[in-house]
Amino acid sequence: MADTKQGASAVRRPPVGAEIRRWRRTRNLTLAQIGERAGLNIGYLSQIENAKAAPSLDALLAIAAALDVPAAWLLIDSSTPPRVVRHDERPTTAGIGGGSIMEVDGGTSRDLSLLEAVVGPGQRTGLHTHSGDEHHVILSGRFRMTQGDHVYELGPGDYLAWDPSVPHDVENIGIEPGRILMAYPRHARRAERAETRDGAASEGTGGH
Repeated sequence: MADTKQGASAVRRPPVGAEIRRWRRTRNLTLAQIGERAGLNIGYLSQIENAKAAPSLDALLAIAAALDVPAAWLLIDSSTPPRVVRHDERPTTAGIGGGSIMEVDGGTSRDLSLLEAVVGPGQRTGLHTHSGDEHHVILSGRFRMTQGDHVYELGPGDYLAWDPSVPHDVENIGIEPGRILMAYPRHARRAERAETRDGAASEGTGGH
């Protein structure tokens, strides 16, 4: 039979005390003020903030109300830093017609692939398909986006989303290089790369 004490001790508690202290300081409140609002003893609050005591559910709700934040926010570890990718750290690969494809997210995102494509004037991807919903925002230039009988000419700030499992084509119809921000599921990006490596992509197809 499993040692329940050992299993319980292995469970990492959320940093409630640290989050309470952070929000209290953000709100410019003292322990005494929180204690008065929440109806709790200052010593007890101090123990909670210093991880020497765990608040009951009722105490947690009272403290959250005193801090004017949702109780769930006190259970979130805000010490984990955001992911930052500097511009010069972004992986870049060759695109069509001398263009380029830059991974804006640096490949760090777990669920999303965010790409910036630079497409030369008159260049096009050719009809191609892949999986996952695909989203586009035109950053600069003018593009013709074609999928079946649907044809749209888009300029800076315009947005288009389509099902990329249906053959589609993207063409720069401007006189200068154009830039598109594209987003689609990370798994679709991985599958597309694998397909390209295996040589399974259709001949003459540009892809993303």
